[in-house]
Amino acid sequence: MDPMKLGKALLFPHISIMILLVPIATVLLVGSMVFIGTESVIAYISYVLAAYTLTVWCFKIPYLIRFFKTFKDENKYARRWQDDVRLRVNMSLYGSLAWNALYGLFQLWLGFYHHTFWFYSLGAYYICLAVMRFFLLLHTRKFAPGERTETELQKYRACGAVFLVMNLALALIVFFMVYWNRTFQHHMITAIAMAAYTFTAFTMAIINVIKYKKYNSPVFSASKAISLAAALVSMLTLESTMLTTFRDGTMTATAQKWMLGATGGAICALIVATAIYMIVIGTKKLKQLESEVKNGKQQ
Repeated sequence: MDPMKLGKALLFPHISIMILLVPIATVLLVGSMVFIGTESVIAYISYVLAAYTLTVWCFKIPYLIRFFKTFKDENKYARRWQDDVRLRVNMSLYGSLAWNALYGLFQLWLGFYHHTFWFYSLGAYYICLAVMRFFLLLHTRKFAPGERTETELQKYRACGAVFLVMNLALALIVFFMVYWNRTFQHHMITAIAMAAYTFTAFTMAIINVIKYKKYNSPVFSASKAISLAAALVSMLTLESTMLTTFRDGTMTATAQKWMLGATGGAICALIVATAIYMIVIGTKKLKQLESEVKNGKQQ
């Protein structure tokens, strides 16, 4: 066989083969690390296969970029998703509302089952998030951004007040983590997956807070502030998981408590600051809007 053709076939296999390689390489890699052992023959094969899979997908990146760009420009549904900010916000609110409500109810059930305020606090926190998202969704379903500025500002300010109440549940979570040493312990693979999810959610939350600010919609800004608050609490949970899962004895229990307490206190302070900012700005803009309406009537 021609070496050039062989090299091309190895570096640029058919897309069906590339898709098939992903689950095979993942199962072998996780299985060798968790069940078989990192020094076995299967483990070495899984390392090589995982490296090969990553390499061929990296070579495919320019093609994937062109494909998705063409798809975005030519597909009417993709164009609508790209151009309709209200649709994207509504879908985000629907998904996060369902997740927060189900997870919050699950935590409340765990609290009822185990008779512990730890799960009650987690449940209350996520139920608060769900209530805030539902509160915003009632508006975004009916009105376009900027169509009811006064109503948007009122909801924006109300979300700030809910943030203050929600912070009580968060303070209880931090208290249980520090005082009663209630932390999470998972398998190493689960902890790494949680870290990937948490950092992705946190990064996207920051990007969206900045990105959606240009639309001058208080409701949009409030929805992204909620996502940022959820990501911050996920960071706190991740820190607790990492400290417990990868504990090697070099850090004392007291040092761990101080670290969790400092992080939890900073997050609580940031959420309180966000809440105060939303209440103050919402009130200020409502007064400006009311003043403009009065001046317009007088003229």
